[in-house]
Amino acid sequence: MKVNGIILAAGLSSRMKAFKPLLKLKEKTIIEHSIDSMFNAGVSQVIVVLGYRAEEVEAFLSGKYNSSRLIFIQNRRYSETDMLTSIKIGISVLNTCDAFYILPGDMPAIHISTFTVLKEAMCRTDAMVAFPTIDGKRKHPPLISWNCIDFILNFNGEGGLREVWKQFEGLMVTAPVEDFGCMLDADTKLDYDRLLHYMDREIYLKQLTYI
Repeated sequence: MKVNGIILAAGLSSRMKAFKPLLKLKEKTIIEHSIDSMFNAGVSQVIVVLGYRAEEVEAFLSGKYNSSRLIFIQNRRYSETDMLTSIKIGISVLNTCDAFYILPGDMPAIHISTFTVLKEAMCRTDAMVAFPTIDGKRKHPPLISWNCIDFILNFNGEGGLREVWKQFEGLMVTAPVEDFGCMLDADTKLDYDRLLHYMDREIYLKQLTYI
């Protein structure tokens, strides 16, 4: 199965009151950790959808990755559109693949095993969408079949991304995971402090060694 990825990093970081993508977590920035998590999981191509301070992020990342595997595109209406709009923009430049992950750019601690479990679940069931779950609740990142693309691009109804997932409810598989990284983002300063603590823990360092 050939898998690509879309990372959503167009937002204003308004609740954090600091620019999330370029905040440091240990030796790298949040956006670098998010990109690395996908490449470590065997993703062929990553699309990063930028918006606020897009040129700054692109300049910072340029030269750090293979330019044919990491593609930047902008949601120029980032201040007035939702996540679904950024997903559509990302899909528009995605290379043909069997499926693609969608990851918010402020979730840098997803473990390789979560990506792998989703891919295995989709291969096993031929589902259109695979979600990781913790305690029965769906988490990021979902894995989306290429066959969903036309529906997503053409969806203009109310409800945004939540409504899109409802349309695939009967074609969805969930995969239980034990990855606390699926519950950690950087919306607020408190969230960021949790991430710092988590990524300093010995258990996380062991996971990185395993990767």
